[in-house]
Amino acid sequence: MSQASMRSPNMEPFKQQKVEDFYDIGEELGSGQFAIVKKCREKSTGLEYAAKFIKKRQSRASRRGVSREEIEREVSILRQVLHRNVITLHDVYENRTDVVLILELVSGGELFDFLAQKESLSEEEATSFIKQILDGVNYLHTKKIAHFDLKPENIMLLDKNIPIPHIKLIDFGLAHEIEDGVEFKNIFGTPEFVAPEIVNYEPLGLEADMWSIGVITYILLSGASPFLGDTKQETLANITAVSYNFDEEFFSQTSELAKDFIRKLLVKETRKRLTIQEALRHPWITSKGEVKAPEQHKTEPTQLKTKRLREYTLKCHSSMPPNNTYVNFERFACVVEDVARVDLGCRALVEAHDTVQDDVEALVSIFNEKEAWYREESESARHNLSQLRYEFRKVESLKKLLREDIQATGSNLGSVARKLDQVKAQFEALRQELSTDLQWIQELVGSFQLESGSSKGLGSALCQDTSESLSELLSRSCTEEILAGWKL
Repeated sequence: MSQASMRSPNMEPFKQQKVEDFYDIGEELGSGQFAIVKKCREKSTGLEYAAKFIKKRQSRASRRGVSREEIEREVSILRQVLHRNVITLHDVYENRTDVVLILELVSGGELFDFLAQKESLSEEEATSFIKQILDGVNYLHTKKIAHFDLKPENIMLLDKNIPIPHIKLIDFGLAHEIEDGVEFKNIFGTPEFVAPEIVNYEPLGLEADMWSIGVITYILLSGASPFLGDTKQETLANITAVSYNFDEEFFSQTSELAKDFIRKLLVKETRKRLTIQEALRHPWITSKGEVKAPEQHKTEPTQLKTKRLREYTLKCHSSMPPNNTYVNFERFACVVEDVARVDLGCRALVEAHDTVQDDVEALVSIFNEKEAWYREESESARHNLSQLRYEFRKVESLKKLLREDIQATGSNLGSVARKLDQVKAQFEALRQELSTDLQWIQELVGSFQLESGSSKGLGSALCQDTSESLSELLSRSCTEEILAGWKL
């Protein structure tokens, strides 16, 4: 594992927002062990990008997913680079399970697939593509960044519909910043393309990328892999022994300068291996057509070369595991550990079987008891409901009788009110009649007084007695009339 932390101390935080709110996610473009890449379109601009969903490791003990430190290292490196031959990072989002990198959309496919579809391939064309790869790696190495995963699948074309497509280096999941005085070791990468120092677990640097470029160039010119064996162990053994050759069957039409370029890259000692600057100055890269072999004008060998490259790419795609981007040599050990943990879990499950069975039986017993109790409660509730309905009907009957009594009482009160009005009218008529009679008597008495002045005292007395008698008669008559009215 890594001997030094490459984490950037000034890491800009990732956006804690849903990427789907800003981008329309489309079709899948590719996948790795813990990542999947999908096409996306930015809603605000309509521009197309590639969204790389990286599954986060949920705990330090887990081996599933990518650790936070590794993700931050990849993002930190991508934020530092800006070159025509290196993929560009546009934005970064994060949710509970994934970190999503919004990257430049590289839709031209893999370089080798493009070359394999051509009818012919000259060394001059090959050098033009190798030169672009070198330019991209040179930019990274000037920033002390080692890619550590250079292989055909990570060399893409921006647009294949032009004569000389534009190359883009992608996938910086294994990339590291190499610090002076800090030793860095790791076992990672794709076995076919890794340098001997990786296999031997030795200190790593920028030189590992140069070895990978040598392997890529070898395959590009021949359609054969220099170290590929029947097994992974055989491939690694070939790498550590630097066991390869320029088979005449594959390299009969290849120039000596091209072979020299490959030889100086596939060197075990890192100090003797070409640096990126030396590779860019190599005559095979700097020459413009004068390196052609005499037989290069023949058509058939060139077609065979392209045919072998096509066969190589088809073989790689058919035998490639679906998730090999982050494959390393400890993967088998991880699987063994996972199997052991599963076995322990199964044993614990078998031991707990009896306890679970007892718990299930206890739960069934409790359920039966509760069911009986609920049945009794339900029967009691039905009885109480029946009683309530009976009482309700009784109350409804009493309400009906009371309503009828109220209606009868109201009718009687109306009759009494009408009789009272009649009595009041009779009383008023009688009062007026008596008042008239009283007035007449008073007038009669007054006339008596005028006629007999001498008999004044007798008249006054007679008038007073008459008034009192009339008032008493009026009062008694009114009372009797009222009583008679009530009796009616």
